[in-house]
Amino acid sequence: MGLVLHPTRDVTEVVGIIERWAKRHHKTLMVREEDQHRVSSCIVPVPESEVASRADALISIGGDGTMLGALRSAVLDPKPVLGVHLGRVGFLVEIEPPELPEALSRLLSKEFTIESHACLACDVCGDDVVAFNDIALVRQPGSGFINVTLAIDGQQYGYYRCDAVVVSTPIGSTAYSYAAGGPLISPAADSVVITPSAPMAGISRSVVLSPDEKIRLELEPESSPVVVEMDGVVFRDPATEGGVDISYRRNAGLVVRFDPLRYQERNQLKMTLLDLPFLPDQLRELLPEELRRTKPELPPPC
Repeated sequence: MGLVLHPTRDVTEVVGIIERWAKRHHKTLMVREEDQHRVSSCIVPVPESEVASRADALISIGGDGTMLGALRSAVLDPKPVLGVHLGRVGFLVEIEPPELPEALSRLLSKEFTIESHACLACDVCGDDVVAFNDIALVRQPGSGFINVTLAIDGQQYGYYRCDAVVVSTPIGSTAYSYAAGGPLISPAADSVVITPSAPMAGISRSVVLSPDEKIRLELEPESSPVVVEMDGVVFRDPATEGGVDISYRRNAGLVVRFDPLRYQERNQLKMTLLDLPFLPDQLRELLPEELRRTKPELPPPC
């Protein structure tokens, strides 16, 4: 099994749970060489490019960003990815740390279902990248608006003059696109959504496209410098020329699900909470006192 760790959060306790389980079941754990110092010497360090290819499954420890990184790492040879929640909201991850031992045993005995995810395959000025949530062209702060033309299957469609243009998958519709005013798309739907953020002219509403349509976004000469983000990670520094070609790729990622109905209910609640104008501490004050005092605990060492 390959471990994909949140880049900054303390994962010691969760990794310990996995390590004790792996020892009991005689399973090998791997981690990328850059994370070797964050885990015990029992976990095998391997080059980052080999974690996914050598593993039978990946365990993502973090939030949605970590999960997306795990899916991207296995896009050439998709492996089942189990998400363990250490983030804040988390729409992709399903398992909480106390549930890990049972989840790992069910993973071993194949008592789970696979949720298949599509990605956006993108050619960014000659560089090939993939995004499971979204790819965004974002203005450099303080430099004015971006000016981008949209072509679909080679046919000019219109232009954007805005702060950013976000192209998202169905699962990505709950992320940057949603924050920019885009629609929520069912994960069961095959579609691509293009949403402008803070539009000043041109196309001002979201556009929903077929997965078979090819998209090209190209900078106009008068555009301000544009940064390209892939799943929220800056992929390309500010540029003033060039274009991005985007296509939809089905079955590019495999997510482990143990209780799909429970997972969907959790996400519905999370979406409701996102629309509430409260800070997390304020939301906590709305809970009964006995629940406010309750804190989830990790299982004791075996």
